[in-house]
Amino acid sequence: MKIGIVGLPNVGKSTLFNAITKAGAQSANYPFCTIEPNVGVVSVPDERLDKLASLYNSQKVIPTAIEFFDIAGLVKGASKGEGLGNKFLAHIREVDAIAHVVRCFEDTNIIHVEGKIGPLRDIETINLELAFADIEVIERRIQRTSKNARSGSKNDTAELTILEKVKNILEEGKFASRVYFTDEEWEFIKTLQLLTTKPVLYIANVAEEELGEEDNDLVEELKTHANKEDAEVIKICAKIEEEISQLDNEEKEEFLSELGLSESGLDKVIKSGYILLGLITYITAGPKEVRAWTITEGTKAPQAAGKIHTDFERGFIRAEITPFDRLLEAGSDVKSKELGWTRIEGKDYVVKDGDVILFRFNV
Repeated sequence: MKIGIVGLPNVGKSTLFNAITKAGAQSANYPFCTIEPNVGVVSVPDERLDKLASLYNSQKVIPTAIEFFDIAGLVKGASKGEGLGNKFLAHIREVDAIAHVVRCFEDTNIIHVEGKIGPLRDIETINLELAFADIEVIERRIQRTSKNARSGSKNDTAELTILEKVKNILEEGKFASRVYFTDEEWEFIKTLQLLTTKPVLYIANVAEEELGEEDNDLVEELKTHANKEDAEVIKICAKIEEEISQLDNEEKEEFLSELGLSESGLDKVIKSGYILLGLITYITAGPKEVRAWTITEGTKAPQAAGKIHTDFERGFIRAEITPFDRLLEAGSDVKSKELGWTRIEGKDYVVKDGDVILFRFNV
């Protein structure tokens, strides 16, 4: 899963990314790595893994991972090359979802690029740049497709109709993701890698003293806007996230408790990202290792097996499924089978979040 962190300068975006990279550096089993200077990989927190490792006396615990892209250089005019311009836009086309950091705190020591705090204005600035960039992509595609359509190609004629429809939507100031398209139209639109088709999660960056308090007017303004888009808002303090990232697990829990929080903002962002993209986790477990695997909700057993290795999918025979809670309650594989909590499932089984699976295959 790839999430791009976007936002105007001085909204807390880079502070949040620094927190993410430090959190990643602490992860022993999935260490932070730098693919590029602005890409960090961190493990996805999942307390189920440690509990299963204890049950199996496993040698290793391997969580699933998430990539965060710090998308730099976004200012008004980015689509025309301002700031880092098109470099920014190229990066964001690669992500699955957008985490949009919005400044929701006043601080005279931190100058806002527009001179005044305004969440909705900031959102509009970024959204316009995304839309302008997509219009350019659409217009180039229309030019190319029109030539083939004039020669009588039915496929290109159909594509041209969709392109014109999307262009009109963007010129009206709407996001392509918020307009109805048929399944067939969406299949084509997805090939365009449009920025305005990415699902969005808003991150309200507040001052430290406001984190555990009632939402301020700026956060309320952001939430009202997000509700219209059916989007989620997560309230964090990027500065505190950076402090949390430097603590070990025990210190982290104590610090969060003092703040009256049950989990860090980063953990919330990861969980919300999973929901936003319709992802779930299944687990393989044994003495050698306990490992988490990320799949799309609705994935059937053979395709889930294919995440481990293509041979598992090609030679799939059956899957032995035990829900995590049942396995933990039973205390062992043997007891779970005795109680009838471990089931044998075939090719049509749809994998559930938290399923502990042993795949049987033959190639």
